[in-house]
Amino acid sequence: MSLVERVRELQGEFIGFRRQIHQNPELGFQEFETTKLIEGKLKEWGIETSPNGEKTGVIGTLRGGKPGEKTIALRADIDALPVTEATGLEFASRNKGVCHACGHDIHTATLLGTARLLSEYRGALAGTVKFLFQPAEETLGGAESMMESGALEGVDCILGAHTWPDVPGGCIGVRKGAMMASSDSFKITVTGKGGHAAHPDRCIDPIVAGAHIITQLQTVVSRRVAPTDPAVVTVGHLTAGRVNNVIPTECVLEGTVRTLSPETRKAVAGYIRDIATHTAEGMGARADIEVRMGVPPVISDGGLVDAVSEAVTELLGPRALVQLMAPSMGSEDFALYMERVPGAYFRLGTSDERPDSHGGLHSPKTLFSEKAIPIGIVTFVGSVFRLTGSDMGALK
Repeated sequence: MSLVERVRELQGEFIGFRRQIHQNPELGFQEFETTKLIEGKLKEWGIETSPNGEKTGVIGTLRGGKPGEKTIALRADIDALPVTEATGLEFASRNKGVCHACGHDIHTATLLGTARLLSEYRGALAGTVKFLFQPAEETLGGAESMMESGALEGVDCILGAHTWPDVPGGCIGVRKGAMMASSDSFKITVTGKGGHAAHPDRCIDPIVAGAHIITQLQTVVSRRVAPTDPAVVTVGHLTAGRVNNVIPTECVLEGTVRTLSPETRKAVAGYIRDIATHTAEGMGARADIEVRMGVPPVISDGGLVDAVSEAVTELLGPRALVQLMAPSMGSEDFALYMERVPGAYFRLGTSDERPDSHGGLHSPKTLFSEKAIPIGIVTFVGSVFRLTGSDMGALK
C-alpha cells in the first residue's frame, strides 16, 4: 500500500484528532489536555517523548531503522486564540471565549498523522525525526521555550506549515525566500510642559508633537524604504490627557513594525528613533523611544523549498503544488528556529466552496477545509524521506 493510500485509509482518525482538539481549544501555555493527547499518541506509536521543560508542549523523537546522519525537525503550534467561535460547526469550541481561529488544530492533527505514518515507515527511514508540538505561538513565546528544552539539539533543518485560505484545500503553497514578516513594536513617550489649554503659549504641547511624529513616521515607508522592499509602520495606540481644557505633560504612542529583511528591520528601527527624537526636539519637547525587537522574518531556504516541492509533485502530482507570488506581512515565531538552523515554511491550503473558508485568519467565522490534513501529512513524510536520503520508493 502506498503512502497516499495509507493516509487516505487513516484520514478519518486524523480528522477525528482535529475535531477533538477544535472542540477543546486552549490558550498559550495552557494547552494541558492537548499536550496529554499528543504525548499519549506518540507513546502509543513507539515514539520517544520529552517534556517542554515545565511548560506545555511535547518533543517527540523517532529514530529510523536504517543508518542516517541527518535529523529533521517538524513543527506544529498547538495553541488557540481568545476569540469566541461563530462557525456553527457541530464540533465548535466548548470553551467559552477560546477557539482555533488560526487553524492550529489542523497543524496539530497533521503532525500527529505524520508521526503515525513515519512510525509505520520507520524501517525504511534513514536518519532521525523530531516532532515539535509547540505551545504559545500566538503570544510569540513558545518557540523560545522549546529551544530551551533542547528541541533543536542535533537538528540539521526544520520544516513548518500553516493553514492558508488563499490556497485551495488539497494543495500546498510554497515560496522561496521571505514568507512572513518580522514583528517588532515601539513605544514613544513625548514629554512637554503641561498647563491650561487656554494658554498654550505657556506650555509645550506633547499631543501636537506626538501628532507630528505620527505623521512623520509615515515617511519611513514612503520615503526611506525602497518601494520594492515591503514594510509596515503602524501606530495603533495613542494616550494623552484626561480632560479637554488641560494640556498634559505627556503623550504616549505605540505601534508595530513589519519588515521582510533583517537589513530593513534594523534600518527602520533607526529611522523611528531619529524621527521621534528630532521632531520632538524641534517643538521643544523630548521623546523617549523604546523599540522592542520581537521575531525576525520567516525566510525559507531555497534548497529545502525545492525538496518539499519535489516531494509534493512526486507523491501528489504537480497540480497539488501552488507557487505563492507574495509573502504575508503577518509574523511567526517559527522564524526563531530558522535563526539557528536552515528551515522552510509552506502553506496548507484550506479554502473550499464555503464562503467563510476564504476569509482571513483569526476571524471567529473562518472555516478550514480538512483536506489540508492528509495532504499535509503526505508532504511532511515525503519531505523527510527526501531530506534524509531515504528511499522514496518505499512510499509508493
